[in-house]
Amino acid sequence: MPLLARMIPAPLVVDVRRGALAELGSILADQRISTSGRVAIAVGSTYGPIVQATFRDGLAGADWFTVDGGTINTAIKLVEQIRRERYDAVVGIGGGTVLDVTKFAAARLGLPMVAVATNLAHDGIASPISTLDNDAGRGSYGVPAPLAVLVDLDLIAAAPVRSVRSGIGEIVSNLSAIADWQAAHALRGEEIDGLAISLARTAAEAVMNHPGSVADDAFLAVLAEGLILSGISMVVAGTSRPSSGACHEISHAIDLLHPSRRSFHGEQVGVGAAFAWFLRGESSAFDATIRCLHRHGLPVRPSDLGFSLEEFEAVVGYAPQTRPGRFTVLEESALTPSRITAKVNAFNDRISSALGSP
Repeated sequence: MPLLARMIPAPLVVDVRRGALAELGSILADQRISTSGRVAIAVGSTYGPIVQATFRDGLAGADWFTVDGGTINTAIKLVEQIRRERYDAVVGIGGGTVLDVTKFAAARLGLPMVAVATNLAHDGIASPISTLDNDAGRGSYGVPAPLAVLVDLDLIAAAPVRSVRSGIGEIVSNLSAIADWQAAHALRGEEIDGLAISLARTAAEAVMNHPGSVADDAFLAVLAEGLILSGISMVVAGTSRPSSGACHEISHAIDLLHPSRRSFHGEQVGVGAAFAWFLRGESSAFDATIRCLHRHGLPVRPSDLGFSLEEFEAVVGYAPQTRPGRFTVLEESALTPSRITAKVNAFNDRISSALGSP
């Protein structure tokens, strides 16, 4: 008998608004995640004291742990710390680093995880992936997605504006990643998932077409919800394909070749997405991406990321090695060193035209 429906793991709660953090205790109890409040809460060093002050008179059964850094060793250390006691769940409160470390630790311990985002720099808020630094550079680890997701716009508004803008580059890159996935399906027979694509595309287009800015609560809510949907699209697909293509290969290459000079992840994938559209010859998508990034104050040129054209050429040449077996426009284009030089220079020149400047 054919399956008439599929079961998709999704958060029990998604709460995006000002003051959402204050409802953490109620959500833990009401959703039967932890009726006793006996949870392990991982926080970053920046927001940790502020968050703990919020719950000075609540969550008396919680124990607090500080996450310093986003390495696999940090995550394993957190596992060992939490393992000493019995907890109902693990709560991560922070940016991408804290959430990735916490997701990994919860997965190792077999405990449900609740994500509370303090910035919007990434789409890992609700994703089934933890990205952690290791001895080889940086690795992606499969983990269960969070059971509940909270985004407190009070915390987001207090975050460095650059970290919030970074999320725009992250979500906009979905569209080029989808194009890569569809090309892999057409040219290599790779299986695609229409529902995952719909979620990732809808999230990206909602942000690209929104007239607001990071100064507006309405825009921040759309961005937060888009990043959450992007994470869920990866759960649906069982892979990062809906949001990771040539754009992310370029970003990974920057991380590996220039670890001391890397920018925010979303800044790098935004430029990577623009370059991917240029390689595809998709002028309208290229122009729309460049204009969106520029309007929100994000990098659009290699020089905006701090790299010369020659350095960016080396990044593009190395990028396919970061995800062996993943077919993107970089692999499809079969770029030789001379072609990379020509494409990077033409890309840089084309940006001015997209922005309407001579």
